[in-house]
Amino acid sequence: MLIVGLGNPGANYERTRHNIGFMVIDELVKKQNAQKISSSFDGTLFKFSNHFLLKPLTFMNLSGSAIRDVKQFYKIDEVVVIHDDLDLPFGTLRFKKGGGHGGHNGLRSTDEHISKEYIRVRMGIGKPEHKGEVASYVLSNFTKDEQAHLDEFITFTCKAIEALLTNTLEDVSSKYTIKNFPLK
Repeated sequence: MLIVGLGNPGANYERTRHNIGFMVIDELVKKQNAQKISSSFDGTLFKFSNHFLLKPLTFMNLSGSAIRDVKQFYKIDEVVVIHDDLDLPFGTLRFKKGGGHGGHNGLRSTDEHISKEYIRVRMGIGKPEHKGEVASYVLSNFTKDEQAHLDEFITFTCKAIEALLTNTLEDVSSKYTIKNFPLK
């Protein structure tokens, strides 16, 4: 399985809403004691057991090419993409296979490069008050209230990803979907 966290490279993006996928990968690397195996493929690639963790370093809008390259090189069938979702309130966690990109450019790029048939881990980041503020909103840091729950949200998402390694999407979705914030 290839598990991808979407985000943007660079220190100025590290704790932004758009980088929540990277944050989950960073935590999975620690929890699984994953070993870095490559900085090629336009991304940082880690491996544990028979699974791969990828942080594309192409910037969000071009993530699909890095995902495709790793998928093809290692002949990986199952791909999981962890991403921020504006349409879900902060702390919401949902899962689905396939579907549209919903205006998310990282998903759009992924769809174009590997098809739409991959598992999406949708992490709610909330939305700005005005539609014209989307770009600045996703590139902004979480509020203090959100930051107070962010580590818990990331840890819970990691548990869900780990469950995906040995369980069906339906089982994981029924056990790990979060609809109500704050997390308990």
